[in-house]
Amino acid sequence: MDAKSLATLELAKILDRLSKYTAFSASMALALALTPTTDLREAQRRQAQTTEARRLLSIKPDLTIGGARDVRPQAQSAAIGGVLEPNEMLDVKNTLIAGRTMQRTLLRLADQFPSLAALAARLAETPGLVEAISQTLDERGEVLDSASPELTTIRHDLRLAHDRLLQKLQRILGDPKNTPYLQEALITQRDGRYVIPLKADFKGRIRGIVHDQSASGATVFIEPLSTVELNNTWRELKLAEAQEIRRIMAALSALVGQQAARIIAIVDTLAEIDLAFAKARYADTLRAHEPLLREFRKVSAEAERAAAGTRRHPGSTLKLLQARHPLINPDHVVPIDVALDDATYALVITGPNTGGKTVSLKTVGLLALMAQCGLHLPAGSGSELSVFPRIYADIGDEQSIEQSLSTFSAHITNTIRILRRADDRSLIILDELGAGTDPAEGSALARAMLSYLLDMGATTLVATHYPELKGYAYTTPGVRNASMEFDLDTLAPTYRLIIGLPGRSNAFAIAARLGLDATIIDEAKQLVGQADLESEKLLEEIHQARVEVRAERTRAENARRDAEETERELALRLEQIEDERRNVLEQARRTAAQELDGLRDELSELKRKLARAAALGQPGRASAGDDTDETPGDLLDAVDTGLAKTERAHAAPVAARPIDTGRGAPARRAIRLGDTVKLKHLNSIGVVTALTAAEAEVQVGRMRIRAKLDEIVLRASPEEDILAATRPAPAPDAAPKIGLHPSPGLELDLRGQIVEDALSEVERYLDAAYLAGLPWVRLIHGKGTGKLRQAVREYLRASPVVKSHETGQEAEGGDGVTVVKLALAAD
Repeated sequence: MDAKSLATLELAKILDRLSKYTAFSASMALALALTPTTDLREAQRRQAQTTEARRLLSIKPDLTIGGARDVRPQAQSAAIGGVLEPNEMLDVKNTLIAGRTMQRTLLRLADQFPSLAALAARLAETPGLVEAISQTLDERGEVLDSASPELTTIRHDLRLAHDRLLQKLQRILGDPKNTPYLQEALITQRDGRYVIPLKADFKGRIRGIVHDQSASGATVFIEPLSTVELNNTWRELKLAEAQEIRRIMAALSALVGQQAARIIAIVDTLAEIDLAFAKARYADTLRAHEPLLREFRKVSAEAERAAAGTRRHPGSTLKLLQARHPLINPDHVVPIDVALDDATYALVITGPNTGGKTVSLKTVGLLALMAQCGLHLPAGSGSELSVFPRIYADIGDEQSIEQSLSTFSAHITNTIRILRRADDRSLIILDELGAGTDPAEGSALARAMLSYLLDMGATTLVATHYPELKGYAYTTPGVRNASMEFDLDTLAPTYRLIIGLPGRSNAFAIAARLGLDATIIDEAKQLVGQADLESEKLLEEIHQARVEVRAERTRAENARRDAEETERELALRLEQIEDERRNVLEQARRTAAQELDGLRDELSELKRKLARAAALGQPGRASAGDDTDETPGDLLDAVDTGLAKTERAHAAPVAARPIDTGRGAPARRAIRLGDTVKLKHLNSIGVVTALTAAEAEVQVGRMRIRAKLDEIVLRASPEEDILAATRPAPAPDAAPKIGLHPSPGLELDLRGQIVEDALSEVERYLDAAYLAGLPWVRLIHGKGTGKLRQAVREYLRASPVVKSHETGQEAEGGDGVTVVKLALAAD
């Protein structure tokens, strides 16, 4: 990629902004050194990483690379025998932990983020290194006593020697005879040895070695002779401790050196992952979208024959929707649409100065570079680009006094360099082509150079003031006009790019609005050719028509948005109505349940009274005024019957209107998302979570089951439940239906049961499930002490109806659940 063009298009400023989103120095260096790739697959891989990183950070916004540091210099030093400092060793440890944590996170989500998981798979293992560092250093970087047996012994002796030394000095300070000689009753250090402060006038009263004196000379710091040997012992142990620590750190550094290559690879990979995270965060800041990167289209044989003798489209793709320059304040920048159709590969942009031509050119070039760097683009969704192996740009005034180059010379020199290097896979961006010299000659040169690029097949964008290029673009295949819009009402550019129309000079209109005498304007018009005036008038009419079409399109778009908003509001209201209906039904169910509980309590109390009466042998009448012959036992049976009827009657809220049993069952409506349904073969109730034309996905507890529509039915409404209860039973002699036994359900909950009762329940349940033809069931036994789980699984191994069993998935309950696959009848 051309370095001069990269600088012209200001890619370095984008990379500098990108680097601000990195988390450590290694990824920052990657960001600043990022270059556009010329390989389509690599560009698509980079884009995929950025897209996945954005999705990952949207669900895990706090995810980072942790405490990783760029420890590659330390690893290289250790590899050649260097000894690392404790804080450097902690950096190595934290980096390895960050890599291990990131790898586990991304590999666990490999199905959702395959590109990032592929990066994480490159994070190498460093067996035992983290553990070795942890066993040697604490979190503050201090070497632990347990780092070696020798260090344990040395530090034990060191503490004893230290205590003895301080005790001896403390006794000297505490001796009343020495008090008059002491400047202060404290112990301090000088030159690594413990001393006491003595008044200078009494320095001979306590025999010792003078190590220092105060600035005023009033205090001398002496080491009493009685503590010299103790000080020597303490110092010797300190030196032995330092020597042992260095030996330990050298051994630990050798371990780091042995795995230096893996450590360096880990840092490199973490830097790539963090760069993807930085791209994602920068894209969020820009409100950017992923572009679609396309191969250069191949021209068919028919197209080649049809194009014989004419220029041929190179097959490039350039389609930027609502593109914004990323270095301009997003609150002020005006988005542009740049889209070249299948017949166009060159664009000639005309318009007034400061109208936005140069910014438009830079936007296209810079966004192409960003796409090939793997950055999402500040453009609308659906933008498409080819991956250009070469991108060249000549933009701006490069006049040089030192090199004696005029504006024209500077431009033409750079343009010559570009023309020599370009080919049919290049993107060429030229600002003010042919400017800075005689207009007639400059215009001729501009047309000739543009023709050269067209013959070459290079995708080209040109900005110019020459009116001759407008006609050239109109008459030349593969070239289209474009212009920057200008508002005559405000006399200011709108910065909108209009493809298909050349720019207008607007000189007469601007002069008139600024107050130039009409006579002068009329005379000037007489000096301009009639054809030019007519073309300007035609352009004005076309521009006006475009304004009207744009206004109509805006009104249509607003109407569409209003309709969508109304549709959303209606859908929300319908959902609220459905929620209200469910709440009313739920409230009715709760009320019925409360009434049923009250009746059940009253009937239970009556049963207890009757039972007590029967136990006391009281007369068999229910009351003195009752002339029936019912005994308390008969009344108990009547109470049980009444309680059962009451429970059936209150099992669901009764409809507000009477049920017409003379009619057939009402027609069932179609199944919808969110409906509660019953699976016929499994005898289970669930909720519809997905729906196709022939199948439905039903959530049953924690499981999702896919079933055909004819295998599920809507769960009966309360009215239908009551109606079903009132239907007469089939005649005794009616032919029985042939089919599977009723399903006992897909789950059996054994929690809280003792082993003997649970195994009996398992045996009955498995027999029923086998006869019902269930392919598998789940036994919920909980985790607890594990005794019930062990007993159940031992029983399953011996059961003839069990084909296999396994521990449940984490989402199903893990070790607290056993999934049992049943043998089929044919087995």
